[in-house]
Amino acid sequence: MSNKLVLVLNCGSSSLKFAIIDALTGDDQISGLAECFGLEDSRIKWKVNGAKHDASLGAFTAHREAVEYIVNNILGAHPQIAEQIQAIGHRVVHGGEKFTHSVIIDESVVQGIEDCATLAPLHNPAHLIGIRAAQASFPELPQVAVFDTAFHQTMPEKAFIYALPYKLYRENAIRRYGMHGTSHLFISRETAAALGKDEADTNVICAHLGNGASVTAIKGGKSVDTSMGLTPLEGLVMGTRCGDMDPSIIYHLVNRLGYTLDEVNNLLNKQSGLLGISELTNDCRGIEEGYEKGHKGATLALEIFCYRLAKYIASYTVPLERLDAVVFTGGIGENSDVIREKVLNSLAIFNFKVDKERNTAARFGKQGKITKDEGPVAMVIPTNEEWVIAQDAVALIK
Repeated sequence: MSNKLVLVLNCGSSSLKFAIIDALTGDDQISGLAECFGLEDSRIKWKVNGAKHDASLGAFTAHREAVEYIVNNILGAHPQIAEQIQAIGHRVVHGGEKFTHSVIIDESVVQGIEDCATLAPLHNPAHLIGIRAAQASFPELPQVAVFDTAFHQTMPEKAFIYALPYKLYRENAIRRYGMHGTSHLFISRETAAALGKDEADTNVICAHLGNGASVTAIKGGKSVDTSMGLTPLEGLVMGTRCGDMDPSIIYHLVNRLGYTLDEVNNLLNKQSGLLGISELTNDCRGIEEGYEKGHKGATLALEIFCYRLAKYIASYTVPLERLDAVVFTGGIGENSDVIREKVLNSLAIFNFKVDKERNTAARFGKQGKITKDEGPVAMVIPTNEEWVIAQDAVALIK
C-alpha cells in the first residue's frame, strides 16, 4: 500500500484536534476540531478533501463522545479512508525525563504520562482521557505517544538546571523541560532542506509563536536551549501567560494583596500575557487591530511581546556559535508580518534587513525568506506537528 494513514489526536482540556495524515506525504485526508466540551454549544467541524462540514455534539459532550462521533459519523461516512488507518498518534505535552522519544502506548506508558501530570496539569490529564477513548474505539490499532518535551532532552545540564538546590533536581526532577518540541523538530528539518544544508550542519533559532509561544536554539538538529521551563509558563509573553517574571511577585500577591495560591496560578496562566497587558484580548489579531487604531494597551502588549522575543533570539546565539537562520512558525509566527518586522528590526545589531515584499508574501501558509539577500537569513516555515506524529507512529509500528 502506497499510503500510510495515521489518525492523529491532540486533546486539550476542552477540545480535541484530529487529523488523518499520510505519513509519507504529510497530506491530510480528514482534519477537524471538536470544542467547547462541557458546554451546551459543544460542536465539531471538519474538512474532507477540502470540503467543510460542522455539527452540534449536544450538551455536555466530552472527549469520549467526540472520539465516538469521529469514528461513527465521520469515518463511518468514509470507510475507504478508515480502513487504511494503521495507527493512532497522540500528542502528549509532558513526558518529563522518562520519555526521551516517541513510544507505543501500554499501561506503563499511561502511568508515566499520569506521573507527569503535575508538570502539565492542563494538558496531560486531557491526553489520558483521549488515549482511553481512542483505545476503546480502536482496540485493534497500535497507539503511539509523541511528547512535546522529548526533542529538548538533548539540552546540556547548564541549559536545563535551575539555580536551586541541586537535590530538587536529583530528588524531584525540577528542571527546564521545554515544550513545542515536535514543532521545533519539524522546523529544524525543513530549514536545513530550505537552505540546502545537512541537518547536522544547520544551526537555527526557531520561534514558535501562538497563544503559547517558545523559542529554541537548535544546533546541528538538536535542541541546546529553549525558553519554556518546568511548565509552559516560563519564557516569552504569551496569549494569557506571563512568561518570565520575578518569582517574589507570587509572595507579594499572597502576603500583601491577599491572593490564594490557586488565584495566583490562575492569574499567571490565564489572565496575564497579551490579555493582561492590553486589557483587550489574548488574540494577536485583535492586538494588532488595536495597535493599528492606537489602542494604548494593545500597543504596549505588542511592544513587550516583540521586545521579549527579540531578547531571547539574541541570547540564543550564544550556544549556537554560528547562526544559519531565524525561523518564525506557529499561528502568529506564520501570519504576523508586523510582529516579524518589529522583532527583526530590534535585532539591528545582527544586521537583519527585512524585505517588506517578501515578509508580506510569507503569510497564510506560505513559506519563504523574509530578509534581503545581503544580510543574515530570517524565514517563515509553516509547522506541521501532525506530520511528525504520523511519521513517528508509522516508524514505531514497523
